[in-house]
Amino acid sequence: MTRRGWALFAAMAVIWGIPYLLIKIAVGELTPASLVFLRTLVGAALLLPVAAARGWLAPLFPYWRWVLVYTVVEVSAPWFLLADGERRLSSSLTGLMIAAVPLLAAVIQLLTRADDRMDRRRVTGLLVGFAGVAILVGLNVSFKDLGAVGEVGLVALGYAAGPIIIARRLPSLPAVGVVAASLVLTALLYAPVAIPQLPRAIPSGRVLLAVLILAVVCTALAFLLFFALITEVGPVRATVITYFNPAVALLLGVILLQEPFTVGAVVGFSLILAGSMLATRRTSALGSAPVPSSTSWGAVARYRRARQRRSQG
Repeated sequence: MTRRGWALFAAMAVIWGIPYLLIKIAVGELTPASLVFLRTLVGAALLLPVAAARGWLAPLFPYWRWVLVYTVVEVSAPWFLLADGERRLSSSLTGLMIAAVPLLAAVIQLLTRADDRMDRRRVTGLLVGFAGVAILVGLNVSFKDLGAVGEVGLVALGYAAGPIIIARRLPSLPAVGVVAASLVLTALLYAPVAIPQLPRAIPSGRVLLAVLILAVVCTALAFLLFFALITEVGPVRATVITYFNPAVALLLGVILLQEPFTVGAVVGFSLILAGSMLATRRTSALGSAPVPSSTSWGAVARYRRARQRRSQG
């Protein structure tokens, strides 16, 4: 991996590890709906001009139904559920639960694709990973907070399904265009509910800073950096940041919010990480080299197919 690749990888590991801390701070004074509205409004204001100037919006219109489905599954519903769940759960625990995303993605792939085989390694990985989830929840969550656990579970399911929708239904569309459209649609969806819920007094500087970082750094900048990371190191290596984000969330929650650092969290996360690697690891070397510079998921898919053909030929 090049120096630029390592820099992008480190940046994304941190940037997508801090939203849980920021959400926990923001929901202290904002409702979940108003937080989602403000985050997507600012993010859309930054990404929409870029997408429009480069002609990345027009190709979306023939696929508007699937763009809408992706928006609901990946942004609109998960971001609300995440904010609502963090009103009762710690930011560190929430981040660790999201580590189950690769496990859920593996299950979705296995259930919906006939060419993916359920071999012994994958079965073992899934069993180990979900045992980790059970330990994480069982040793850190009280019965009264199980509703919040369910919300975060739905978030993880949405995060797992979103990229699969992109890969199968929207592979040729410009990535930044899809993200910009999703932010705009979500902001419009939440506006009627969120605007009346905005606090009458200006929130504290701490909350305003949290919302600003969420929108600018963790949303607009993060997506641009993530697509640059895919271009630099390939789609497979880029997804490895999923394993580092929860660790960042745990450390920040413990250090900055004095959240508990428990044996259950360490054991549960370790098993989730091990299970995810077993369930999702492939034997081929796809994605081991940089992909050509592009801004569409279709280019990534074509790159992977080309490498597979070469490896088989």
